[in-house]
Amino acid sequence: MKLSSKSFENGGVIPGRCAFAVKAPRGHVRLSDNLNPELSWTGTPTGTKSFVLLCIDPDVPTKPDDVNKEDREVPLKLPRTTFTHWAMVDIGADVTEIEEGAFSRGVTARGKRAPAGPEGSRQGINDYTGWFKGDADMGGDYLGYDGPCPPWNDSVVHHYRFELHALDVERCAVEGSFTAADVQKAIQGHVLGSASITGRFSLNPRIRLL
Repeated sequence: MKLSSKSFENGGVIPGRCAFAVKAPRGHVRLSDNLNPELSWTGTPTGTKSFVLLCIDPDVPTKPDDVNKEDREVPLKLPRTTFTHWAMVDIGADVTEIEEGAFSRGVTARGKRAPAGPEGSRQGINDYTGWFKGDADMGGDYLGYDGPCPPWNDSVVHHYRFELHALDVERCAVEGSFTAADVQKAIQGHVLGSASITGRFSLNPRIRLL
């Protein structure tokens, strides 16, 4: 199975229009178009009954001490953890493409309540839910896709891995406000094939992405 995108090349830079925020001359960043990228796939394994799609950033700082602080930079040597940007299950076996901007357009304060998706699909919460917890203006359950917004002073370029998994079941065994971790556990023993594509992104003005 092969996963590709018209929005960015594998290993290339995710365009600002597909990010949660982009660089700004004042205030460091501004909210962006937050479009989900175009994704398409070929080589569906025989017996596939549904797909699962995840987007995970493995480069998130484990300590907030230096995050988005003036005159500081998040150090390269700091241990990193994961941040989920998308978790969608029960994508029909006949689906082979998701068009750019079809299921996410713009930033929704407090999160999208019922994000669109392919017919029959379900979308879990992403990790902006925890990031904005307690914020009076932005706090809420963030469902569906929300794009990159790494710390604007991070010395590390972040990598966003889009994973597609073909399953031998029509319905993934997750319920309610499920997470990517819930999905990863539920699909064990049901994966017929997988494919991935990775894009890079940074908001640090010192870093030039080529």
